[in-house]
Amino acid sequence: MSVLRVMRVEPTRCAGVLKELALASAGGGWIWLQPAEGDGELAVAASKLPDGPGIILAGGGSQRFRSLCLQPFAHLDYSAAATGRWLKALGIDPSQTLVLNPLPLHHMSGLMPWWRSHLWGAQHALLPLPLMRDPQRLLDHCRALRDWDCSPMVVSLVPTQLRRLLAHAQGVRWLQRFAVVWVGGAALPQDLADHCRRLGVRLSPCYGATETAAMVAAQCPEQFLAGESGCGAPLDDVELHLDSQGALMVRADRLAIGRWCEGGLQPLTDANGWWCSGDAATLRWSADEITHLTIQGRLDGAIHSGGETVFPEQLAQRLLMDAHKRQLPLDAVLFLPVEQVEWGQRLVALVRCHEAVAANPDWPSLQLQLQQLSSHWRPAERPIAWHQCQELEPTLAGKWQQSRWQAWLRLQDSAQSSFQK
Repeated sequence: MSVLRVMRVEPTRCAGVLKELALASAGGGWIWLQPAEGDGELAVAASKLPDGPGIILAGGGSQRFRSLCLQPFAHLDYSAAATGRWLKALGIDPSQTLVLNPLPLHHMSGLMPWWRSHLWGAQHALLPLPLMRDPQRLLDHCRALRDWDCSPMVVSLVPTQLRRLLAHAQGVRWLQRFAVVWVGGAALPQDLADHCRRLGVRLSPCYGATETAAMVAAQCPEQFLAGESGCGAPLDDVELHLDSQGALMVRADRLAIGRWCEGGLQPLTDANGWWCSGDAATLRWSADEITHLTIQGRLDGAIHSGGETVFPEQLAQRLLMDAHKRQLPLDAVLFLPVEQVEWGQRLVALVRCHEAVAANPDWPSLQLQLQQLSSHWRPAERPIAWHQCQELEPTLAGKWQQSRWQAWLRLQDSAQSSFQK
């Protein structure tokens, strides 16, 4: 029987968690990294697990149902080695880098920076979450690090963190010190990309998942600064292609060996070793090589409205970009589908605006301006209702918890119906 150890990631003791993980990874069995509040939605039977050693992590949102991914330690090594070769191709020695890590350790995006540094022999520095909300403290903290600005520095961020940093001069100065700023977890808004190019921030938009042991494609900073969009070329240890529906398929030696769901362990790949990401994508080829990957949005997040396919994520990014161009006080937006007899589904918008707007009666004015911004969209794309939601925010890994916000919307609709009665 395989051994299963549950390890809770308390935000105040992340360094201790990494020490425990380093010791535990030298043994056998499986380590289930959970958030501090636990993860009791699924029960994992150690007796039904394959031989380890490896890591169990919650899936990164590639499926509608709740699942956990089983990643052997060897697969994490493969991923770290491929990322190291990617850096070497840029002229950066991975062993000489300082790897900064502001992402949660119970997600693949937060685990892999430490794992890479461990494999490369590089320095690793955890950045507590509160620092990411205070750019001046962040800059002061990092300047006190032993290897700060003495060697090439790399960091992984999600777009929410990037936006907060760009809003402050100290955050911009912090970003400008890095040789590579990988940004993933969610689509990179065009306004953030343009802003980073103007400031010379060396972004590397990338694509990956828990199922792939982090990134499988990344754009080099020089291409980004030259105006290239998308997620760049695949890393040298993965294969990509599109299925008949336009979904991105991935094949690699580092795919998760299975997915633990309510019914037990399920296979991840098809008979030929391909994993379907569920993301609509386009690939650009040069000769016999893929040179460019663009992610269009989640196929399982797309809706069918009035006979048209609509990608809510793309629309939300479009609205954010247009709103910021017009200096509207919009911080976040999420489009959710609701059932409608005539159209099948329509979109409803949840909006978080600046605190100054939330505290006074300016919301109706902002709502009208947002409606005007979307008035030229196709009818199927235009939201039929707008809700101010000041608690609206993605997870620390940059993902939207659709079920949570659908529940919030149902509560609002129920309250409104009761009021009208």
